[in-house]
Amino acid sequence: MSKSKINILFVLPSLKAGGAERVISFIASNLNPNKFTCTLIVVGQKKDAIYNTEAIEVLFLNKRRVLNAIPKLFKHILIKNPDIVVGSIAHVNRVLAMLSIFFFNTKFVGREASVLSIMNSFNTKKSVFQFPFFKNYHKYLDAVICQSIDMANDLILNNSFSKEKIHIINNPISGYLPIKSSKPITTVKEFITIGRLSKEKGHLRILEAISKLSFEYNYTIIGTGDEKDAIIQHAKHLGIIDNIKIIPHTNTVAQYLSNSDIFIQGSYVEGFPNALLESCVVGTPVIAFNAPGGTKEIIEESINGYIVENTTQFIETLNMMVQKVWDPKHINASVTKKYNKELILEKYEALFNSLSSKSKP
Repeated sequence: MSKSKINILFVLPSLKAGGAERVISFIASNLNPNKFTCTLIVVGQKKDAIYNTEAIEVLFLNKRRVLNAIPKLFKHILIKNPDIVVGSIAHVNRVLAMLSIFFFNTKFVGREASVLSIMNSFNTKKSVFQFPFFKNYHKYLDAVICQSIDMANDLILNNSFSKEKIHIINNPISGYLPIKSSKPITTVKEFITIGRLSKEKGHLRILEAISKLSFEYNYTIIGTGDEKDAIIQHAKHLGIIDNIKIIPHTNTVAQYLSNSDIFIQGSYVEGFPNALLESCVVGTPVIAFNAPGGTKEIIEESINGYIVENTTQFIETLNMMVQKVWDPKHINASVTKKYNKELILEKYEALFNSLSSKSKP
């Protein structure tokens, strides 16, 4: 390999709480510094940043929208002259695909955040990204990172994208999440869901299901989004609002997960669910509705949780789960063997090496 480092530019819309923001800032900050020079461009503002990026250079463009940041993005790519530009989240990837036309010697990589064909059905807002160019943007990228097998298959089937350019790399376990002690069986059960409050996350069907439970429980929802009012109103309608607590954001996610008996995921579609993964890391079992995405790759039945098909099966399974004695160490081991940070970073480095001419002998 050449002694010259591979210069990589990562692009994010913000450093606010979010799966893509957490994963990409982690990858950019933890690639081997002897082999890679990483710079992170953030469209938003520094005051919104919650992730640690002290190890790398970070440039904030102070723009509210990615479209408004295009001139500045173009300028920084021109000045930095990177070997590789990496985007994450579809609207960033679309802009980078457009800019790739002007940079012949730079490889452009998009990391997708969900199963696009299904996720698009939940997004009814009209935007410039509905123009034909942006709908077929993948063909202008040199590689696409998919977080799960379902994402890759969807991209091949519905976007006519070359299989050779797709790379399946799951999300890593990042940060320190201590394994909890075995939790004794208690009368009042503690449930938790963490994630954006939006329709595709399925909070309303979770409420429908838990409203039919015959035992006492508390349900904590951590997240922000447009569905907050709908969630509150539906909980009131079902007569369970006193059992519900909504927290917009917390810096002690691991503690909330550890204090919970079961993590619930109601999503209709997922990319690779970070919060569900983190629940397994601390040793809290999970129950999830079957949906396209990476959930089925994480859950090992009866080892760290269960996948259910409908509300009836959800209730039956949850009644069984709350009576079972779970071993947090076994739950943790089921995911750390597959998603530890060393393994995932190695896959990212292998991809970037394969794209760069500097890695060629």
